[in-house]
Amino acid sequence: MINFNVPPYVETAADYIQECVKNQKICGDGTYTKKCSAWIEERTHTAKCLLTTSCTHATEMAALLAGVKAGDEVIMPSYTFVSTADAFVLRGAVPVFVDIRPDTMNIDETKIEAAITERTKGIVPVHYAGISCEMDTIMDIAARHGLWVIEDAAQGILSTYKGKPLGTIGDYGCFSFHETKNYSMGEGGALLIRDAENIEHAEIIREKGTDRSKFFRGQVDKYTWVDYGSSYLPSDMNAAYLYAQLEIADVINDKRLALWNRYYENLSPLAEAGKLVLPTVPAGCVHNAHMFYAKAADLKERTALIAHLKANEILSVFHYIPLHTAPAGVKYGRFHGEDICTTRESERLFRLPMYYTLTEEQVDYICEKVKEFYA
Repeated sequence: MINFNVPPYVETAADYIQECVKNQKICGDGTYTKKCSAWIEERTHTAKCLLTTSCTHATEMAALLAGVKAGDEVIMPSYTFVSTADAFVLRGAVPVFVDIRPDTMNIDETKIEAAITERTKGIVPVHYAGISCEMDTIMDIAARHGLWVIEDAAQGILSTYKGKPLGTIGDYGCFSFHETKNYSMGEGGALLIRDAENIEHAEIIREKGTDRSKFFRGQVDKYTWVDYGSSYLPSDMNAAYLYAQLEIADVINDKRLALWNRYYENLSPLAEAGKLVLPTVPAGCVHNAHMFYAKAADLKERTALIAHLKANEILSVFHYIPLHTAPAGVKYGRFHGEDICTTRESERLFRLPMYYTLTEEQVDYICEKVKEFYA
């Protein structure tokens, strides 16, 4: 069976985890947490990176830092994971969903401005498949209307938009290191902070509302409860597992891109024949091969194709039931405008296996079976 996903693993991770155990430092903000954060800061040039227990928690922190409160409205796509909306619903805000672009599956930047009301406080672009939203337009809208921007870059590490790393363009950016991502710590994430003046508040929120970070830097002689917060620190053992991958991040990235390109080349004849639709990477966007997806004609065809692949020992999946159609989406949010693309395109999209240890031979076999279905 060719699995849909296999979490990345690098041999040195076991040594690093053992080092944490021997040093009796397995809680948060240990040696490897600091190393991971420093690596991300160096690669993205963000003012500060704070490793978190998940991308969900990174987004919750961003919502707290943005001052989201009950009654606020936040504009986002409906085609995204539930965490994108949950972080704001927990603060009492209303997610306002707008349609997506069919080429990238990202939020349609031309639909955002019409959804703005006097209650709108921010925009949450989601960089689907590690391919950037149209950030120049989004940042211009935000600037003209006095809105903050929180990038859901869960899938976007090492991807760029016009040379800028995803997660560093808006006020805050959120990465995921879940086991399905390019780099993993099992469960984990990171909050990227663009503006240095927001770092201290972020540290307090992450440290249960205390100024503990200042205490460890010797800036105060004792730490105490100074504001609201929670515990968003991952175990240093998780960070040790991640750091082993970050040390060879470019090797992993290059391998994934090679596999992505092999899929694209193999399946291009089907796309040219109008049998399926392949991903679009707009000019100015550099992606990280987070996933390889394609689109069938409709839901019925996609269902049959996934069954065909499974019968041939290949696990292919779909995801994201549009949030505005989910029970909680109906209860807590609303869709602005017309759902032209969101539902239709979500019912067509399927994902093929993509992970660091996938082989070229396996990609060729998968493509052969896709071609066999359409034959």
